Amino acid sequence: MKINTNVPLEYSTEENSNRIFGFWVFLGAEIALFSTLFAVYFTLWNRAGSGPTASEIFELKGVLVETFLLLTSSFTCGLAIHAMRHGFKKATLVFFAITLLMGLGFLGVEITEFVTYVHDGATLSTSAFLSSLFVLLGTHGLHVTMGFLWGAAIMIQIKREGFTPDTTNKSFIFSLYWHFLDVVWIFIFSFVYLKGMM
Repeated sequence: MKINTNVPLEYSTEENSNRIFGFWVFLGAEIALFSTLFAVYFTLWNRAGSGPTASEIFELKGVLVETFLLLTSSFTCGLAIHAMRHGFKKATLVFFAITLLMGLGFLGVEITEFVTYVHDGATLSTSAFLSSLFVLLGTHGLHVTMGFLWGAAIMIQIKREGFTPDTTNKSFIFSLYWHFLDVVWIFIFSFVYLKGMM
């Protein structure tokens, strides 16, 4: 395996570069998935029928907490990659741990939000609006859950093996995934929650 020392370790082999390129292609498919879910939501958002509307169930406080947690976790994820590139193993693990804990906090708030919706009579089968909302938010939440598990597995590998072309490559790809989820959340925050509260 030929290692190029003129680039960051995560790009240092041809296989690593190909993995990163392949992951960008995968993110293109994810963009198509979320674009479809947004299109369905925007088509159905005013089809509440006899159920509650967006303005009746959305609360700014919880959404702001979710947004703060997820966007701050993106910043700490970036700090983890920066620390990794400088060879600081402990700092990398600490920043990844903070990232994952904030992701877990985000999921906790979102689950609480879903329970509140159901308690208020807003379920998946209540209306077309709520069906599209639950599928959009649930798909994003499922991605965050998978990201949490993936990030935890990478932390274990870094702790055991240190920084290798393989662990740094996985860490960098994970960071792309986590940042992507944050970008999707910005769209959810702006065009689902804020629009729904107006």
